[in-house]
Amino acid sequence: MTLNLSKLVLDFLKNQLGQKFTARQIAEWVFATYPEECRSKKEKSLALETEADLLQQLAAEIGAQLMRKQAKYPGLKTTEGRPRKYYYTEQSDMAEVVAAEEAAAMPSADANHKALSEHALYPLLAQYLWEEFGVYSKRIDEKRSSNKRGPNGNRWLYPDVVGMEDLGAEWHQEVRDCVNYYSDKRTKLWSFEVKLLINRSNVRECFFQSVSNSSWANFGYLVAAEIEGQDTLKELRMLFAAHGIGVIKLDVENPAESQVLIPARERDEIDWDMANRLATENRDFLEYVKLIKQFYQTGEARTTDWDMTDVVED
Repeated sequence: MTLNLSKLVLDFLKNQLGQKFTARQIAEWVFATYPEECRSKKEKSLALETEADLLQQLAAEIGAQLMRKQAKYPGLKTTEGRPRKYYYTEQSDMAEVVAAEEAAAMPSADANHKALSEHALYPLLAQYLWEEFGVYSKRIDEKRSSNKRGPNGNRWLYPDVVGMEDLGAEWHQEVRDCVNYYSDKRTKLWSFEVKLLINRSNVRECFFQSVSNSSWANFGYLVAAEIEGQDTLKELRMLFAAHGIGVIKLDVENPAESQVLIPARERDEIDWDMANRLATENRDFLEYVKLIKQFYQTGEARTTDWDMTDVVED
């Protein structure tokens, strides 16, 4: 029997609704389920000398076929970032976003299978930012804001996480002292909007929320645990060209393996007028400004002052 990979894989994903698999995982299932057909495929090819070669070939073919089939099967979807994962769903894009948010809000009797909440992403992001960029980060809680402008007066004003990068961490002490006295170029300030899931239904809303609340910073990023679909990433790249907001795919299993899918475009100057509004309206952002001021006064950033408790030891 000749392997009909296209049909086998599509049926497999349909029978595992909503579950996400890499091409390699699907290839391993095919190999385990259809060993005779796989051995026949290997024997017919001079290039496939070992089972490892066969698995690699199956994974490559599966990935290529699934990408081609997405136009024909709307329920067949992929995640972006590495490794790319494939799944089949009967939910619309908007329904997927709602389901992810509802699952995060629901208590679970099984602690090992508790749905990840957006708040759970913040310490993972803090770990990645420190290990990858040396950025000190701090959570901004919009609930600690004044409400004097009305229910929606501060909508999309605050990022979820802010950061400070010490450009002179490796500089000689005399150079650091000199810069502290005579320049404001010792730091770069970062802003992050964090989401559980970005797909075609909410990509523009998420992006422009990030545009709105990061206009004050040197770097603005949209961060997501899942980004689904090539069209979604294509849209993010088009929006980046106009607005400069970068995109980070956060690996919740291993934050060190997170990826900058789109590097943010740097703004040369901080918008201190906007920073002043945020500091006036929100106590967390005011604390962030105080920490930056303290850094310039002392030349040092204490990790205990930032959201770094579980990331590094002071």
